[in-house]
Amino acid sequence: MAHSHHHHHDHSHDHHHHSGNILVKIAAALHLPGFTHDHSHSDLAADRAFLDNRLAVRTVWIALVALGLTTALQIVIYIASGSVALLADTVHNLGDALNSIPLLFAFYVARRAANKRYTYGYGRLEDIAGVFIVISIGFSAAYIIYESVQRLLNPLPLENLEWIALASLVGFVGNELVALMQIRVGRRIGSDAMIADGQHALIDGLTSLAVLIAVLGTLIGLPILDPIVGVVIGIAIIGITWNAIKAIWYRMMDAVDPHLAEHVEDHARGVAGVEDVLTLRLRWVGHRMYGVMKVAVPVDTTLEASGEIVRSIQHEARHVIPQMEEMTVEVARRISTPHPPAPSPTRGEGEADAAP
Repeated sequence: MAHSHHHHHDHSHDHHHHSGNILVKIAAALHLPGFTHDHSHSDLAADRAFLDNRLAVRTVWIALVALGLTTALQIVIYIASGSVALLADTVHNLGDALNSIPLLFAFYVARRAANKRYTYGYGRLEDIAGVFIVISIGFSAAYIIYESVQRLLNPLPLENLEWIALASLVGFVGNELVALMQIRVGRRIGSDAMIADGQHALIDGLTSLAVLIAVLGTLIGLPILDPIVGVVIGIAIIGITWNAIKAIWYRMMDAVDPHLAEHVEDHARGVAGVEDVLTLRLRWVGHRMYGVMKVAVPVDTTLEASGEIVRSIQHEARHVIPQMEEMTVEVARRISTPHPPAPSPTRGEGEADAAP
């Protein structure tokens, strides 16, 4: 069971992995979500869903404000300079900031309690927001490539190079901080929509840095580097779009990582009294997981022992998947031997419960 800690403490591994990164140190100093461990003890509380939602809302608000300020600054510099690479970057940052709005709406609505119509609650809205994010990433890629091709056909020299270089660095730092925060929080709470948004910001940061190449091109007498960089940026975003489409498709189709399902099964088989796992179904609803499992136990298992097995499996499942909202366990008593044993008082009870 030792290997299960990888899933449970995913965010702590992530923290150590980036510990040498200057951006992570800045993020920690600013107390950005995902970079402080203020929730580590609260995770054990029964109300983890509420804490996750609160963390998600705070993360998206910070992302929205940070990207909004970055974009505003870049728009001012674009008007002064006329760089198409900077325009590409600014449009993309604007799109990323706007992406935060459907995500924020989804997290707020997800707080509503489940009811007779929406029996699983409103968590799925988060995945629908993910669809809008994917569409906007694809749109920004198309727009950037179009603008860059126009500039290739009609090249223009850049002005105010030092301002463009500054805008490039501002875009890089703003986006990378937002990206690290969103990807980390998204992994921690299990939100693919937030991870997609974070990956979008990650590419934005690199594209902001690529604007420096356009500045360099003008300095060395190769202004054509500006639109070429724009095309390269557009192609890079298409790659990100494809990965985001796959992630959101899996969510909408109730797909889960097969290794995660195997991990849950292995832990269930390790519970005393469990002979086999007959079926397991897992599904994400937003960033919360729901599961249904059917296990086989010996025919002479008492009702009390069955209850203990169910509780143990539920405990193990939450240990493997901290985002587990609910795990329903059905216990099927079955006769282990191929020949029916002599009649016993528990056998009749077993036949009534046993799965076909």
